Amino acid sequence: MSATRQLGPFATLGLWAALTLTGALYASWLGYGGRGFAATLTAFSLFFLVMLLFAARGVADWLAARFGAGGSYMLGVAVFLVYLIYALGTNTFAFARVAAVAGLISLPLALAASAERRPAGAWQDFLAIAGIWVAVKFSPSHWLWPYPGGRLAYVFTVLLCVNIALASFVLLRPMNGIGYSIGWGRRWSFFVLASLIVFACIAIPLGRAIHFIQFAPHWGEWKSLPLLSLGVFFFTAWPEEFLFRGLLQNMLARASNSDFAGWWTASILFGFSHITNMGFPNWRYVLLASIAGFFYGWTWRKTGSIFASALVHAGVDVLWHLLFRPA
Repeated sequence: MSATRQLGPFATLGLWAALTLTGALYASWLGYGGRGFAATLTAFSLFFLVMLLFAARGVADWLAARFGAGGSYMLGVAVFLVYLIYALGTNTFAFARVAAVAGLISLPLALAASAERRPAGAWQDFLAIAGIWVAVKFSPSHWLWPYPGGRLAYVFTVLLCVNIALASFVLLRPMNGIGYSIGWGRRWSFFVLASLIVFACIAIPLGRAIHFIQFAPHWGEWKSLPLLSLGVFFFTAWPEEFLFRGLLQNMLARASNSDFAGWWTASILFGFSHITNMGFPNWRYVLLASIAGFFYGWTWRKTGSIFASALVHAGVDVLWHLLFRPA
């Protein structure tokens, strides 16, 4: 991607400020306020800032050159301190929670540090990715983030895990070709739209045939489309594309010396990561998610950016939510 097509640091800061302010105003409109709200908003804004800034032009390279591997540990400590701000500010501090968060932060960093001089695709890399995914999928998020009523638990867990993945695989153990950037390139519109349209032409008839989905538009929810799209993109599509395409597919391709093998293996693993969704074992979900992963992986290969594959991913999720329901 040419530098002129990637969002720069100041534009990224503007995007962060606009999105954070929008979220704060919406939460205030819902009636949230006080010390707990201020602590939660502070923690969210700092986690989100790291997530976005690393995608800005030159920021990750500057941090790696300025601080080296030490920058990853600094980020790990910062993430831990942000959790303390949340816990103390919301009166939910507990030593067990703090210890659990410390483990979620330190274990991936320790694994990345132990493989620092090995080629990409070492067993520590895959174990760290698996651990991060397990933390997102199965950790006691509502226990770790109890305020406000656990409503932001999943979002906070995702943000924390993205921050730790950045510390591990961008600063401590830099992985080439992740595509962690916000920008646009030549013919990307074609790749994004082609993936979305062709997947829809396959998934909709197949999903109906196997009694997985049925057409049931939620016309009353279209007014929430902007906020829904932003939430799905930043807190579902972007993190999953970072993990499964930027890291997992990338590493599998390097370890096997085959882009094709990495692409298909990551797609199948992406499908199996959804086996617990809507009941276990949900093989129909595995099948459709694997096919979706195939198209997300194709988009990532063609563009070299998780931003493009995340747009396809978010488009699929939003259209499914608005137009269909489980059969």
